[in-house]
Amino acid sequence: MLTYPRITIDLKKLKHNAKTVKELCAKQGIDVYPVMKGVGADRRILETLSDVGFKVIADSRIQNLIKGQDLPMEKMLLRLPMISAADEVVQHADISLNSELITIKALNTSAKKQNKKHKVVLMVELGDLREGILPKDIEAVAAEVLKLENIELCGVGVNLTCYGAVIPDENNIGELCAVATRLEEKFNIKLPIISGGNTSSIPMLLENTLPKKVNVLRLGEIILLGTESVAGTLVEGYNPDVFTIEAEIIELKDKNSLPTGKTGYDAFGKVYEAPEDKGIRRRAIVAIGRQDIDLDGIWPLDSKIGIIGSSSDHFILDMEDVKDNYKMGDTVKFGIKYSSLLRVMTSTYLPKNYIN
Repeated sequence: MLTYPRITIDLKKLKHNAKTVKELCAKQGIDVYPVMKGVGADRRILETLSDVGFKVIADSRIQNLIKGQDLPMEKMLLRLPMISAADEVVQHADISLNSELITIKALNTSAKKQNKKHKVVLMVELGDLREGILPKDIEAVAAEVLKLENIELCGVGVNLTCYGAVIPDENNIGELCAVATRLEEKFNIKLPIISGGNTSSIPMLLENTLPKKVNVLRLGEIILLGTESVAGTLVEGYNPDVFTIEAEIIELKDKNSLPTGKTGYDAFGKVYEAPEDKGIRRRAIVAIGRQDIDLDGIWPLDSKIGIIGSSSDHFILDMEDVKDNYKMGDTVKFGIKYSSLLRVMTSTYLPKNYIN
């Protein structure tokens, strides 16, 4: 029997989102590499995406790639490989994103030991200031990579928005394509992967303004939540409620809006900031807390319920406007943002409830 709090996963809605974005990208000659770090490479979700027909699955952690080793999709490691993990990277990932030559040489050594060819995508720094080789250095790095017997230089890529919040546009994505063209012409090669970013590239995709040379997008959020990551808005035609959180009411009482007595630091070392005094209000405590999930990234689906605050084990809600609709033992349902999904899908405290 499933207990609360729990996360419900609607696999049918997930499949709809995945098929919709796959078909949209295919019309523009773009392959989608689903990014599954947001769900901890959940097995049921991986199987659903495999059924849709994706060629490659992407994740930031080797442990997650291992979960889908038997599925008929190539595995891409998103986070730059650690030199210390080179053997595991080559063993469990077909492709990895790279920005350091010394790491690629370590991968070459591991691939030689395992009698494999390992594919690498060179990440290019185009303003977001996370991972990437400076454009002025890319040819020198590529020249060295092409000398490695057990490494296949299969493409270039860029990451935008995740750290520096830089929005993809015709200039930065155009520069990525220009870098790819330079490499192809200088070394007389064809790069099969020109990876023009992540879900933050969706607005360009919808406006059909992505440069035609881009042929791969690494997409997670739009598949999982139906949103694009620049403004966090829902994209028309996608399901926003693939995932819902449900937590049970464990206290329901009328109480003051403000604490009584002197206040200091809360359990997380923050100075308590008093809210507006609204007098006596119906308040509920639901059995979910910060140890379970990032509570800043969830909200009640019942729009008349307000959020008061939280602690490690409790989420306190204002129920004054719905006090006749809920009783002790009822549950409250919540929507979820990507930041919270990342954490809750690896939590040991929330069982998963699947809808087929």
